[in-house]
Amino acid sequence: MVIKSLQTLVGETLKEIKTINADEAYQMFHDKNCNLIDIRESNELENTGSVEGASHIPRGMLEVYLDPNSPVFQNGQIDQNKEFVLFCAGGVRSALAVKSLKDMGYQKVSHIDGGFGSIASSKFKII
Repeated sequence: MVIKSLQTLVGETLKEIKTINADEAYQMFHDKNCNLIDIRESNELENTGSVEGASHIPRGMLEVYLDPNSPVFQNGQIDQNKEFVLFCAGGVRSALAVKSLKDMGYQKVSHIDGGFGSIASSKFKII
């Protein structure tokens, strides 16, 4: 049995998913064409701030919250017709999360290269 390293897994994943930069994400967000989802843990948001207007769904709960039968969908908190743009601290967790959502059947899903690190130096407002 061969166990893949995280580096190998992420490298393979990046070939299968859509990656955008912070400026592209900002334009989509500004134009109201995406669901911007912060998948970092709550303590990360407390330590570094959060992106104004982003939804917070921790990585550990992503598939649960984005299940079509979940209250998030039932209550209309997420617009299923818009692209799902995910980010984490640096881009590793969000890449793997995008792959997981694609495996669930999501088509319009991407992640931000560099994660919160690149967002913090972009036009996004950090609160």
